[in-house]
Amino acid sequence: MTEATIEEFQKLDLRTATIISVEDHPNADKLYILKIDLGSEVRQLVAGIRKDYKKEDLINKQIIVIANLKPAVLRGVESNGMLLAADDNGKISMLTTDHKVSNGIKIR
Repeated sequence: MTEATIEEFQKLDLRTATIISVEDHPNADKLYILKIDLGSEVRQLVAGIRKDYKKEDLINKQIIVIANLKPAVLRGVESNGMLLAADDNGKISMLTTDHKVSNGIKIR
């Protein structure tokens, strides 16, 4: 494990967001295209969670995202952030809040 300084960690803008729509990625069987509500804006994320989550189970789920990640194009679709998830021997589990909070709240 590589250690990070507190200054490096503080560069990450971790925030709460709610998934408002989910679509299958047209060019990848493992990816979804998510629209998320960050409180001040709606963004699109591409996430590799399709084999572990059904679309209908994701709607209105509150997640934790890295909001200041540089945009990336994944299989032809732009992603503007990244959701946080644990990978337990190939089983994905998204990081969520334990109760509903406002979208866009900074994680400290």
